[in-house]
Amino acid sequence: MNWKDEWKWLAGFVAGFFLLYFLPVGHARFDGALTEALELAKWYTREHVVLCLIPALFIAGGISAFVSQASVMKYFGARANKFLSYGVASVSGTILAVCSCTVLPLFAGIYKRGAGLGPAIAFLYSGPAINVLAIVLTARVLGFQLGAARALGAVVFSVVIGFAMHFIFRHEEAAKAAAQADLPEPEVKRPLWQTSLYFAAMAAVLVFANWAEPEPSDTFFHAVYQAKWTLTAAAAIGLWVMLNTWFGADMKRLVISAVPAVLLAFFYGEMPILSFSAGFIGLSWALNSSGEGELKDWFSASWDLSKQIFPLLIGGVLVSGFLLGRPGHEGVIPGAWVAWAVGGNSFWANFFASIVAAFMYFATLTEIPILQGLLGSGMGKGPALALLLAGPALSLPSMLVLKSVMGVKKTAVYVALVVVMSTFSGMFYGAFF
Repeated sequence: MNWKDEWKWLAGFVAGFFLLYFLPVGHARFDGALTEALELAKWYTREHVVLCLIPALFIAGGISAFVSQASVMKYFGARANKFLSYGVASVSGTILAVCSCTVLPLFAGIYKRGAGLGPAIAFLYSGPAINVLAIVLTARVLGFQLGAARALGAVVFSVVIGFAMHFIFRHEEAAKAAAQADLPEPEVKRPLWQTSLYFAAMAAVLVFANWAEPEPSDTFFHAVYQAKWTLTAAAAIGLWVMLNTWFGADMKRLVISAVPAVLLAFFYGEMPILSFSAGFIGLSWALNSSGEGELKDWFSASWDLSKQIFPLLIGGVLVSGFLLGRPGHEGVIPGAWVAWAVGGNSFWANFFASIVAAFMYFATLTEIPILQGLLGSGMGKGPALALLLAGPALSLPSMLVLKSVMGVKKTAVYVALVVVMSTFSGMFYGAFF
C-alpha cells in the first residue's frame, strides 16, 4: 500500500466532510450566489452555446480537416513571416465578433495544427478584444477617448503579448521550428480560394447570427442587424452549395439535413434558434454518415473539441457566476467591494480591476453597461480601461480550457501578461485622462 496516496485520499475526505458540514446553506448571500451560478450557466447555454460555441467548434474542426498543417505553418508557424502572421492575428477580432470562450475552439484549431505560440496567442487575445461593434459602442456610450484607447490598446496588446509569449518559450518554439522544417510539402486537394470561401461562409454564419442590436443612430450596423437572419441564411446556403460542389458531400443527404431547418424557419421564424439548431444537427448527420474521408474527419475533429472544451466552459461559468454573479446581480463577492476597490487611479485600483475582469465572464458587449454603472459609482477611468483590456480577452472558463490546450505554465504566463499590461495601461491612461 502506498501510504502517500492514501494520505491524499484521507485529506480529501476530511476536507470534503468539513466543507459540507459548515456549508452556509440558508444564508442569503450563499443561496443567492448559488442561484446566480445557475442563472449565468442557464443564460450562457441559451445565448451562446447554439449560436456561438457550436459554429466555432465546426470552424475549428474544419481547420483540422481541410487546412493542412503545412498551410497553417506557412502563415502562422514558428518559421512564418512575423510581420504577416502577427499582423493578420492582431486584427482578426475585427472580423470575428466573439467572446473569450467562443474564440477558444478557433485558437485550439490553429495551435494544434502547428501555429507558432506567438501568432496563436495574438489571435487568441485579439479575437474577443477588437470587436468593431464593441469598440464603436464603447466610444459612443463611454466616450471617444476610452473607445480609442481600447482599440489601440487591444491591437498593441495582441502583438506585444504574442511576442512576449514567443520570447519566454523561445526554446520550445525553436524546437518546433526545427521540426517543421523537415515536413514535406503537402498535396493540395483544392485551390486556396475554395477553402478560403468555405471558411468565410462559416465565419459569416457565426458573425451574423450573433450580431448584437446597436443604437438606431448607427445606420450601417443597425441595417445589418435588421437583416442578420437573412444574411445568416445566405451564408448557410453558400456553405451548403460548396459542400456539394467542392467537398463531395452527397446531395441527397444535404437536402434531407436542410429540410427540418427550412421548415422550422418558415413556421417558427420568431424563434431562429430552433432552425439554427436543426441546421447543425442535420449537418452533423450529413457529415457523420458520409463515410471515411474529409467530411467524416471534420465531424470527428469538431466532436473531439466539444468533449474537451464544453464541460470546462460550463464548469467555469458556474464558478464565475457563484463568485461574481451576473450584470446587475451579485454573487458571493459583494458588488460594493468591487466598486469601492476600483476608485481613483492607484496601482491597486487598476490591478484589482484587471484581476476581477480576468476572472469574470463577459459576453460580447456586456462589459459596456457594466462599466457604465461602475463609472457612475465612482470607478476611475484608468481602472475602466484596465477592465476593458483584460475582461473580454479572459475569463475563468477560458483559463480552464486554455490549461487543457497548452498547459498550466503557458496559461499562467498568458494570464499574468494580460493582467500586468492591463494594470499599467490603466495607470498610464488614468494619469492623462
